[in-house]
Amino acid sequence: MTNFRKRLHDVIPGGAHTYSRGDDQFPDNAPPILVKGEGAYVWDPDGKRFLDYGMGLRSVNLGYGDKDVAKASYNEMLKGNNLTRASTTELEAAELFKSLIPSVDMVKFAKHGSTVVTAAIKMARASTKRKYIVIPEEHPFFSFDDWFIGTTPLTSGTLPESSAFTLKFKYNNIESLEKLFEEYPNQIAAVMLEPATTTGPCPRTCSGQNGCHDCSQPENFLHKVKRIAHKNGALFILDEMITGFRWHLRGAQSFFNIEPDLCTFGKAMANGFAVAALGGKKEFMQLGSILDEGRERIFLTSTTHGAEMSALGAFIKTVEILKKKNVIKHFWNYGEKLMDEINRISTNLGIEEYFYLEGYPCSPNYVAKGNNKKTSLAFRTLFSQEMIKKNVLMPYIAISYAHKQEELDLTLSAVESSLNIYKRALESGIDQYLHSSIIKPVFRKFN
Repeated sequence: MTNFRKRLHDVIPGGAHTYSRGDDQFPDNAPPILVKGEGAYVWDPDGKRFLDYGMGLRSVNLGYGDKDVAKASYNEMLKGNNLTRASTTELEAAELFKSLIPSVDMVKFAKHGSTVVTAAIKMARASTKRKYIVIPEEHPFFSFDDWFIGTTPLTSGTLPESSAFTLKFKYNNIESLEKLFEEYPNQIAAVMLEPATTTGPCPRTCSGQNGCHDCSQPENFLHKVKRIAHKNGALFILDEMITGFRWHLRGAQSFFNIEPDLCTFGKAMANGFAVAALGGKKEFMQLGSILDEGRERIFLTSTTHGAEMSALGAFIKTVEILKKKNVIKHFWNYGEKLMDEINRISTNLGIEEYFYLEGYPCSPNYVAKGNNKKTSLAFRTLFSQEMIKKNVLMPYIAISYAHKQEELDLTLSAVESSLNIYKRALESGIDQYLHSSIIKPVFRKFN
């Protein structure tokens, strides 16, 4: 395995094409390279099988190698895959996306999230003739472009003139947003945020697929943000890279009963195939049109492979399966069992204040703390290290339809063993149990 690690770093900066796949994000005993995935499992070159909860950085929601999705993609390849003019597959995918997401009148496809998120920013600036963009400081990633990356510790190679027009507020703190509009009157083009991460837009962590529609107090933080943005002439944008096709079939915006002006999707759209989308209201999206004579043009986004038929065919088939098998409901049910059982194990061991699962059942998050009861990367590494010893790869938790009762039982057995070690490390010191470099934040100034 050491040879694979060296070969990767010899030819790929960082050893992977996404920093989230890098060596510094996993314990030393994690497989440095994988050969294949099937269902909820992945294999290394030695043939060792791991139950996986990374699921292609959350992009795989049905399971690895779904044959129906693969066949749909292959059939599109045989049609030519990428034609000189728009394809019927492209049209079908666009009409499907519009029919799914309530706020979407028009859509532009691309290959990855950064492209469509930056396109949303461009659209907001073109529409409002303003420069500033506002995002929550708690939300980890929006784009690799300068306007966002320049606001993180990773400023090398970026232009400060670009990131200077990005402002930050606190999620679930409406006063912090109001303050920015007071400080920058008539200068803010848009507020962009994820609908939810591990923290949602209201104190209640609703379960089930109806969300805010069943709530007696339907107004949440997202509604307040939209109202303030519109009051000040700014657009309200939701980034659904992570929440899309996991919280709700029609997006977390449907779960939280809110319609943005623009929204972005990616990751789980096509069960691992490369598709991302910018969608929104026609009054904004049509700024990218070529039909309105005399209107000033905006070069919104133009990608040769954005309309690749194989990926859009995978998207169409994935949506069909999501509907037919009620996959979103499975995420919620499996996640609820996983959260309840892991928290029960932690409580039985008396370490419930040091290790627990939180967030929404469709996308749980595990929290690892050290003796001082503060979040600890060392203890997170220890837990991941011990899970890998039991052939479970859990850098975070992304549930797929392929995670069933057998996988749940395997997971809970591994968790029980791992948390017993965790408890001993709390009692007698972590050094004698942690046999790995400590995982590091992606957004850090130095290696």
